Amino acid sequence: MAVRRPAYSGMRGIASVPSYVVMQPTTLCNLDCVYCYLPARAVDRRMPVAVAEAVAAPANEWARQGRFSVVWHGGEPLAAGRAHLGALLAPFDESVEHHVQTNATLIDDAWCEFFAEHRIRVSVSVDGPRERNLERVSRGGRPAYDRVMAGIAALRRHGIPFSALCVVSRPAPGLATELYEYFLDLGCDVLGINIEETEGVNTRRNAHGAEQVSGFWAELVAAWRRAPRIHVREVEWSLRYLAAVLDGTEDRVLPRQLDPIPTIAHDGSVVVLSPELAGFSDPDYGDFTSGNVLQTPLPDILAAAGRTRWVAEFLAGVESCRARCPYFGFCGGGHAANRYFEHGRFDGTETDHCRNSKIRLLEGVLDHARHHQPTPA
Repeated sequence: MAVRRPAYSGMRGIASVPSYVVMQPTTLCNLDCVYCYLPARAVDRRMPVAVAEAVAAPANEWARQGRFSVVWHGGEPLAAGRAHLGALLAPFDESVEHHVQTNATLIDDAWCEFFAEHRIRVSVSVDGPRERNLERVSRGGRPAYDRVMAGIAALRRHGIPFSALCVVSRPAPGLATELYEYFLDLGCDVLGINIEETEGVNTRRNAHGAEQVSGFWAELVAAWRRAPRIHVREVEWSLRYLAAVLDGTEDRVLPRQLDPIPTIAHDGSVVVLSPELAGFSDPDYGDFTSGNVLQTPLPDILAAAGRTRWVAEFLAGVESCRARCPYFGFCGGGHAANRYFEHGRFDGTETDHCRNSKIRLLEGVLDHARHHQPTPA
């Protein structure tokens, strides 16, 4: 099956209502992972409750209109402590879903009770077996794997379902199978794979050979097909898109407007589209924020976000992708942070990230399909 350029028309602007917000309860992280992009992870800057109250006002209304989520993402969110995180959760109605992205090293029985009480959905960052986690270390440089496993054991002991997020720095033959089998045994119900990205304070290059990366994704599909007992985010994204191509409905896969994905930093400042830009500044673009919820209601910030200089430049880059790239229907124009940290601008087009995690992903799924055609009866 050939990938073709879908006939989208008109510029994709930013939606006025998000499907979720990202909240930074603290900038602090108790780990110091080598590939981390966060600039202030050694500093404990905690979100005031007033910021949560300002976000909760529109979030509660959006949740009454349909499914709406708050994703607590640091730093390490649990480093804020249960009392403070509970105070930040309090302004939100029960109709709002809460998710936490955690390194799991602080999870114990008390945290599990907290998750259950507040109905928080947990996602754990872990990169596979012990030897695959050598770059996930404490501030003293000590391996964190045993502490991660202790946290996961607590989740399992309390019957709390969890998803897993895995960073792959060097895709290689055999790795995808190894990872999939590991996560099957770990007990997660959803798995996401991030090929390491050049962004933030992580300046390591992430360019890899096309066959190497597409082979990794093809191998992951094969492993999943042999035992499809957990959801694999990237595989499901790809299959959903390819099914739409076969149905001739691929022009309906992407929303007509971009989800603004507002990230609310610890101080209430709002960065749209790319959480990875929060906490950074640039001589030309400024601090990438579109406002602060302590000064301006979040809906008003989102309504005007398209006038932020870098956002307007990014939207122009999306249109360049639409005009040039046959993968646009799957990718939708890439991520703003990857363009900035790889190119220094927002109106560029292809990045190593879109090659690794969009183009090669789709090619890998197609390669697997080509080599595993059903035998004619």
